[in-house]
Amino acid sequence: MSSSAGPELDELYKDLILDHYRRPRNHRVVADPKVVGEGYNPLCGDEIAVEAHFEGGVLADVGFQGHGCSLSQASGSMMTEAVKGKTVEEARALIADFTRMMTDPDSPPAEDLGDLEAFVGVAKYPVRVKCATLAWHALADLLDRHEQAQES
Repeated sequence: MSSSAGPELDELYKDLILDHYRRPRNHRVVADPKVVGEGYNPLCGDEIAVEAHFEGGVLADVGFQGHGCSLSQASGSMMTEAVKGKTVEEARALIADFTRMMTDPDSPPAEDLGDLEAFVGVAKYPVRVKCATLAWHALADLLDRHEQAQES
């Protein structure tokens, strides 16, 4: 879906992002996290840490903490909802799809992004893309650390 789909859709997306900012899901410490990934945006000072508990290669529980603008916090909330219960490979695919949507506005968004498409309009504002992708970078860091721990 493109943000040019109409003002009603743009308003729906804006409301969804604001709802996740005001009432973030999974904004908490994860019990017995096996790994933590971190993200920091030096341009604005936004910080996010993503924690996860894995069971058999699946992100059984995911939470995030940190502070920042509405986009970074809403993205963290929506990201944790999207990846909870996913395998590492599925989570990496979501990272790639979300990042592509944010950095290549001419490419059609992946069909499985669901509510994450609310961020499609942000791609028009390169400075804001860093805010929307911060949690996803922290998740990628978390997955890298998880895989390194598995290799040790």
